[in-house]
Amino acid sequence: MTPPPPPIGVFDSGVGGLTVAAAIRRILPGEDIFYVGDTARVPYGGKSRPTVERYSLEIARWLLEEKAKTIVVACNTASALAVPRLQSECPVPVQGVVAPGAAAAVASTRNGRVGVIGTRATIASGAYERSIRELDGGIRVHSVPCPLLVPLIEEGLFEDKITDMVLHRYLAPLLGSGIDTLVLGCTHYPLLRGAIARQAGPGVRLVDSAENCALAVRDLLQKRQLSAPPERTGTLRVALTDETEGFLRTAAQALALPVGQVSVRPLGAPGPQTQADKTFGL
Repeated sequence: MTPPPPPIGVFDSGVGGLTVAAAIRRILPGEDIFYVGDTARVPYGGKSRPTVERYSLEIARWLLEEKAKTIVVACNTASALAVPRLQSECPVPVQGVVAPGAAAAVASTRNGRVGVIGTRATIASGAYERSIRELDGGIRVHSVPCPLLVPLIEEGLFEDKITDMVLHRYLAPLLGSGIDTLVLGCTHYPLLRGAIARQAGPGVRLVDSAENCALAVRDLLQKRQLSAPPERTGTLRVALTDETEGFLRTAAQALALPVGQVSVRPLGAPGPQTQADKTFGL
C-alpha cells in the first residue's frame, strides 16, 4: 500500500485559523492537513514579538514531528511577527497570511485606498502597510486595531447587536476615509464576513486573508512539486494545547468543516502519540 503523502501543517493561536484550513480543504481536497490551535495561550494579539516568535517555533517543531511538508501560519499576528524567523529556521517552506492578503488588496482596489483591520499586534507591526506599499507605493493604507472582535467571535456572537455596534465603531473611520477595499487581517474575521459586509456596504470589497493564503499554499506546493495526488481524499486532524470544545464546534459548524476526533496535548509534552494526549469528539 502506498503511504499517504506528508500533511500540510497549519497553526493558529486558537481555532480561528480553521478558516484557513477550511479554505485549503476547498482548494486542495486531496491534501491531508494537521492543524494545531494554541488554545492554552490564545490570543497572540497582545503579546510581544519575542514571545510570539517563541510560541511559533514551538508549534513549528510539533508540526515537523508530524512530518509536515510545509507550515502554514494561519495567524496574522504570528505571520506579521514570526514568519521571517520561521523561514530562516525551518527545513520546509513556510507560508504566512500577510503577503497573500496584501497582494489581493492591491489587485482589488480601484481608488488606491485600502483599509486593514486586525489585532493590536498585527496593526502595530505595520506588516500589511509594508507589504502593500512594496507592491504599489501609491496606495494609501488606513489601519485600525480591533481588539474586541476576537473575544466576540470566540463567544460565537456572529450575528448579534453588540457585534454590530462594535463593528460600526471600528469601521466608521475607515469608511469615512473613502476606502474601497477592506482587508480582514485576522483569520477569525471571516466568521464575521456577513456582519462586516453589511457595515461596510456594497461599495467596499472584502479581502479574506484565509482564502488568499490557501491559494498561495496551492501555488507553493505546485512550485515545489509537493502536491498530493489529485484523485485522493484528504483528511483533517486537529490538535489543541488546551480544551476549547465549545467554540471549536461553533467554528466547525459555521465553516461547514468536518472535524472528528480532536487531540489535546500541552506543549512540552513528549511526542504526539503519548499518554500526555487525550481526545474528545465533536
